[in-house]
Amino acid sequence: MFSAIRRIMSTPDLRVKIGFTLFIIVLYRIGSFIPAPFVDYSNVQACLAGSAGTNGIYELVNMLSGGALLQLSIFALGIMPYITASIITQLLRVVIPHFETLHKEGQAGQSKLTQYTRYMTLGLGVLQSTTLVTVARSGQLFGSSSSIPECAQLITSDAWYSILLMVITMTAGTGLIMWFGEMLTEHGIGNGMSLLIFASIAAGFPSSLWAIQRTEGNNIFFIVIAIGIVIMAAVVFVEQSQRRIPVQYAKRVVGTRTYGGTSTYIPIQVNMAGVVPVIFASSLLYLPALIAQFNQPAAGTVAPEWVLWVSANLASGDQPLYTAMFFLLIVGFTYFYVAITFNPVEVADNMKQYGGFIPGIRAGRPTAEYLEYVLSRITLPGAFYLGVVALIPLIALATIGANQNFPFGGTSILIIVGVGLETVKQIDAQLQQRHYEGLLG
Repeated sequence: MFSAIRRIMSTPDLRVKIGFTLFIIVLYRIGSFIPAPFVDYSNVQACLAGSAGTNGIYELVNMLSGGALLQLSIFALGIMPYITASIITQLLRVVIPHFETLHKEGQAGQSKLTQYTRYMTLGLGVLQSTTLVTVARSGQLFGSSSSIPECAQLITSDAWYSILLMVITMTAGTGLIMWFGEMLTEHGIGNGMSLLIFASIAAGFPSSLWAIQRTEGNNIFFIVIAIGIVIMAAVVFVEQSQRRIPVQYAKRVVGTRTYGGTSTYIPIQVNMAGVVPVIFASSLLYLPALIAQFNQPAAGTVAPEWVLWVSANLASGDQPLYTAMFFLLIVGFTYFYVAITFNPVEVADNMKQYGGFIPGIRAGRPTAEYLEYVLSRITLPGAFYLGVVALIPLIALATIGANQNFPFGGTSILIIVGVGLETVKQIDAQLQQRHYEGLLG
């Protein structure tokens, strides 16, 4: 390990890339604590201190922003608008033929899709920042903790120009984060957006673990650490697992050159959907609670029955109906996302075009049917795996009272492990270009 670190530090260009990456991450974390204009910083901190970690329906976005959302900072929206825009762009490839055509055009088409994603990110930034400012003005940002007097006075001015400036500032912060990610991808060690999410989530690990130690004691704290290590090992094992479908390319002679005659494989991962189904399911389940939150009755009146039902069944992760729907939505969204990102017919056609075939399977339609058969079978354990990992924070919430940002489970552990593995692979590949040994030896 120490020899690998020494090789990294002795490689000038890799050392510069890692230094640049750390510099951008530090800037990103500093911006997460700078309050937006007209935000009462002392009231926000008092509300955070009195919320006891219960942050209503905004746990996911707050986690992905590294706690910047509930602090109403200039980076309050974090990377979430870009994630949403990227997912929407991928989904539009199925609906809009022009997007699919751009996807197949190579670098030029990908550049246009990236530009569309940027514009959509800024549009979503305006929409989400407007919603955030509205909720903050209403005193409902901290959910059940809104009874704290300071939570109703988070913004010092209600004038239209102050609201407009806050929206512009938060949207500009989203654009700056997007630029940070692109700079990391171009001049850093790669995966810029993923590294920013990694930094945001990792920043919340110490506080989450300290909260468990403070409320539950040392015994539960060390048990949680041990369980976390086991969970991380299991997640690494599943994330690295794949079904390799062998592919043989026929030998062709063109003039004096011989092409093909090689063997390769199609890697189909157990978890092809990544963390997207968990984000989909969380966002969909947050909508009823968000709508109910904006329909709270005035003082002295009774709430509508549907608001009471949503509050009793879909407002918290420790409610049985919420848990069941969350698991089923993750399984459904996993199949949906895999279906739109991996097209067996397209893969089979490309193999047939270049003279490839799966041993024992005829080229063309039989190959597509075989790939679809394998994909449907391997997606099932992947979907259940995502559902079980996503339920770990909810189980922790019900057993030891940890909040839904429990570090060793859910979206956080999937992103931490996934980005960590990919970053190690990239550093290893860059080391192997300059040394006989990589990061992993």
